[in-house]
Amino acid sequence: MKIAIPIENGRLNSHFGGSSQFAIIEVDPNTKTTLRTETLPAPEHQPGAFPRWLRELGVEVVIVGGIGRRALDIFVQHGIQVRAGQPDAPVEALVAAYLAGQMVQAPEGCAHHHGHHGHDHGCGQQGQTEAAH
Repeated sequence: MKIAIPIENGRLNSHFGGSSQFAIIEVDPNTKTTLRTETLPAPEHQPGAFPRWLRELGVEVVIVGGIGRRALDIFVQHGIQVRAGQPDAPVEALVAAYLAGQMVQAPEGCAHHHGHHGHDHGCGQQGQTEAAH
């Protein structure tokens, strides 16, 4: 099973659409162990690009800090589960929490748009997420 986490400095990037790198973690859900971790540069940000790219990589779960409603819908269309992670948490802690069954809540995407590319998106608090991408 592969898990993807948008990262900045090895920690969860709370602005999903602004992510320039993703940690791709291959895990064994039965033994709850990490088999392999790699960091990949994200493709150019365009609506729907990240979900398509991650699906092509075989990702089944994405852990995010903030994400827009449209992006959530696109992930559902691609059969990828989205889970809400603690913003700025280290990758290892997020994967451990997921494997331990502690990360079952899907994020709620913002239904409104706060700005785009270099502008404040608002919705940064836990339980809220960022603008649609």
